[in-house]
Amino acid sequence: MSELEPFFNSAEECATYEQFCAEQERGGGRFELAEPALVCRWRMARRGVPMLNRHIRALSQRVVNGAPLTTNMLSWAKQHVEWSLAAGDYQDPNGVLMTVIDVNGDALMSVGPYEPLADRSREALVARAEEARREQAKTGVAPELLAAVTPEERMLVFAAPDEHLCGAATLVEQLAATQGREAVRALGDGTRLADALAAVEDEGVVFLISDEHGVVVGDEQAVSVPVSAEALATAHAFADGLAKLFK
Repeated sequence: MSELEPFFNSAEECATYEQFCAEQERGGGRFELAEPALVCRWRMARRGVPMLNRHIRALSQRVVNGAPLTTNMLSWAKQHVEWSLAAGDYQDPNGVLMTVIDVNGDALMSVGPYEPLADRSREALVARAEEARREQAKTGVAPELLAAVTPEERMLVFAAPDEHLCGAATLVEQLAATQGREAVRALGDGTRLADALAAVEDEGVVFLISDEHGVVVGDEQAVSVPVSAEALATAHAFADGLAKLFK
């Protein structure tokens, strides 16, 4: 196993990253990245990144080794996507763009195929959100988080009131606002995610918001767990709204 594999979602994703580094070296510009400190995964569509401005704003709130990213780094990231991605030579124009920043503040981008979540159970979505909470504690922004729609059609976002959200989550909050629905932050100081989830009404619908996967409603929401039909429809409306960006 590669020593870098723990920093990626899968062995295949890590291999894509290492292949990109090798190609950079063969191209004449010897490039060596130190240990990754931050890996962002942004969903693509038609050789572009639909939520690019939102992703860049969220990237500007992230930190590496406790320090914010430089203006030059943010400019490089945006320009690379706008200028280079459309002309890139890669197999999947609707894949995932990985932005990797190492402990020294150096960075590169590579493109890999998009793989839908294999496990969409509520337990799996909660586990992903808990892992993202740990990343948020280190870098300032969680790349994925949980939200819920209650039977009363309230929307809960499981993040702290002053927390900066990932790009996809800012869009979902905006979609909720257009429906006249306030997005209430559901994590107070020191509140554990599990405790906050326990407060969701029995018929509420919990879903994942992800820069990579959009909005993911758990599989069992529609079958084995009694839920409010209205809440379920609202959650799927959010999912459909983001899915349209990637078609």
